[in-house]
Amino acid sequence: MTVTVPGPTLGVVGGGQLGRMLAEAAAPLGVAVVVLDPTPDCPAAPVARDQVVGGFDDPDAFETLAARVDTLTFEIELADSDLLDRVADEYGLSVNPAPETLGMIEDKLVQKQELESAGVPIPPFRQVDDADDLRDAVAEFGEVMLKARTGGYDGRGNVPVSDPDDADDAMAAVGGPAMAEAFVDFAREISVIAVQGDGEIRTFPAGENVHEAEILRETVLPARTTDERLERADAVARDVLDTLSGRGVFGIELFETRTGEIQVNEIAPRPHNSGHWTIEGARTSQFEQHVRAVLGWPLGSTRLRCPTVMTNVLGTVEETRPARLGNVATVLEDPDASLHWYGKDDVRPLRKMGHVTVTGDGDHDPDGLLSHARELRRELRFEGTD
Repeated sequence: MTVTVPGPTLGVVGGGQLGRMLAEAAAPLGVAVVVLDPTPDCPAAPVARDQVVGGFDDPDAFETLAARVDTLTFEIELADSDLLDRVADEYGLSVNPAPETLGMIEDKLVQKQELESAGVPIPPFRQVDDADDLRDAVAEFGEVMLKARTGGYDGRGNVPVSDPDDADDAMAAVGGPAMAEAFVDFAREISVIAVQGDGEIRTFPAGENVHEAEILRETVLPARTTDERLERADAVARDVLDTLSGRGVFGIELFETRTGEIQVNEIAPRPHNSGHWTIEGARTSQFEQHVRAVLGWPLGSTRLRCPTVMTNVLGTVEETRPARLGNVATVLEDPDASLHWYGKDDVRPLRKMGHVTVTGDGDHDPDGLLSHARELRRELRFEGTD
């Protein structure tokens, strides 16, 4: 393989915060990025070479993007997998991860069926097409997590159900075909950011995820569990990669049960929120790894630099308003903290607006770093809020 810089131009379907951070990581490698997104001046636009404005299922926009780039990838599951496959073939481009992988992952029922067929450990589940199916699932599993098969993210499309009488309301809430998954009594959720390159696989150390209201709040490295369970999580993540086609970064969310089992929760075929810690905390960030992988370049080191905690900056507002974050100096003055702002024009309740990373040295314990990260986050305020 011959790698030269300036490198090729990478087309990214999706121009949100992930597209923004991909463009930031690509620039030092000499790789230009063109993004496709329906929102004019999307968050990635200021740091990408250019933006094609169009929907994630817009054939004309996809063709415009394909005509301007050397290879294709995506940062959102809403990208039309069939359209990606068609334009890549028409323009002679590679697209990674493979569209067939996106097609499998974007339907949570199909995702679980494929994992089950491959012998990957997962919670019990069943297809749910209507309220009667959901009542049957509750009768079989007890408490379940009802999940929309497509389109759900950040907890949206997920509804816990334990009472059969709630079935009609729950189905209305997810708004379409769904799957019911047996509720897992887990000790913690962990995630492995895994990278599939050109004949090589790398995994980052597993991070421990802290959620509230189904939304990721923090990721802690090292995860506060045993070495044996971390090794098992890494092995399961590698088994998941065997079910997926194409190069790139995959965020693999896992449950660690009270009895020490590791089960797959969900897979993201792209860089993942729980891997944002890698920008400061790892030798090579997940975003640089994704750029390297989809181009077929050698992968970087996934070694942990130091204990690290990432905390999300979420919208602390009750209604949508222009986004202006205050008290930022508190983070900037902290020698161990790094601020990442996503460049979104409007803040909405619990919308991901940025993140703060706090790093330590060998003497810093994860609990202390987590407390410090939370203190810094609490100091940040969107102007106009208490």
